[in-house]
Amino acid sequence: MFKLKNFYRNKNILLTGHTGFKGSWLSEILVSWGANLTGYSLDAPTNPNLFDLLDLENKMDSVIGDIRDLNQLSEVFNNVKPEIVIHMAAQPIVRESYKNPVYTYETNVMGTVNICECIRNSDFVKSFLNVTTDKVYENKERNSGYTEDEKLDGYDPYSNSKSCSELVTHSYNNSFFKDLGISCSTARAGNVIGGGDFASDRIIPDCVRSASKKENIEIRNPYSIRPYQHVLEPLNMYLTIVKAQYEDSNFSGYYNVGPNDEDCVTTGSLVDLFCKYYNDNNEYTLDWVNKSDNGPHEANFLKLDNTKIKQTFNWEPRWKINEAIQKTVEWTKVYLNNKNINDCIDNQINEFFNKE
Repeated sequence: MFKLKNFYRNKNILLTGHTGFKGSWLSEILVSWGANLTGYSLDAPTNPNLFDLLDLENKMDSVIGDIRDLNQLSEVFNNVKPEIVIHMAAQPIVRESYKNPVYTYETNVMGTVNICECIRNSDFVKSFLNVTTDKVYENKERNSGYTEDEKLDGYDPYSNSKSCSELVTHSYNNSFFKDLGISCSTARAGNVIGGGDFASDRIIPDCVRSASKKENIEIRNPYSIRPYQHVLEPLNMYLTIVKAQYEDSNFSGYYNVGPNDEDCVTTGSLVDLFCKYYNDNNEYTLDWVNKSDNGPHEANFLKLDNTKIKQTFNWEPRWKINEAIQKTVEWTKVYLNNKNINDCIDNQINEFFNKE
């Protein structure tokens, strides 16, 4: 913890997407570590949302803006002069991308172009990380995990737009960033879980909503397999990559940030674990039902090969799937019982990073 924590103290950092689920967790980490953090994002996408629950607006410099607005983004860059840029702003929902493909591409592709253009025109950025997704790969529904050198060709508008975001970053890196001495990486993470996610069309938020209503959880695709990991796992590696390439540009590259094979489980198995831990000492029994809604295409099988990041950073996941679900249920019970959410989040952050 101390190596990372000490590195980020007093660093000027721009984080896009800071009002989202992962962005709120990352903001809480960086604020607690003493970083000079500025966030740039639209208003939080849900109500309730973790950004408000953690009162992050009063802990950091929060700028509400659209990643598609190059002029406003450029103004923020020039005011903040960040040494480090972490790009997480996105339209992140597969099913939403079918409804609004133009907005999805504008946000996920041109938003990345705008970030890269601001970095190109700066003389202060040293380390840039673009956070994408495991869905950037051409998915052949195979049993083995995808490696970083495989074809990028996401199927749906969300996945494909993130593939394009990767390609934009690669082009700017090759055309500009290397010559400017700016270290640049992309990180392709699997499905993240944890307390504070209220998004629609995500399984853990659906579990929390059902628990709050004392209703059965409805699962669209109980047999689909995904690489689930606690939100702190990829955030830890994002911070590790940013630090490493800041200090040595040889660490720049493309990284899969996914769990081990045993934590690639079916959606049904994931919900079974949630119910198991939630039902412990609970007044009623939470359960789930299979309810396909014949929605648009979504991958049935997808996992990442995490060999590269393990070998590069001597990394192993700290919280396996059981512990990740336990921590998520712990937060859920704190939230539903109106207890101290801030303390719960901070305790989990400290526990996780103290395992170094």
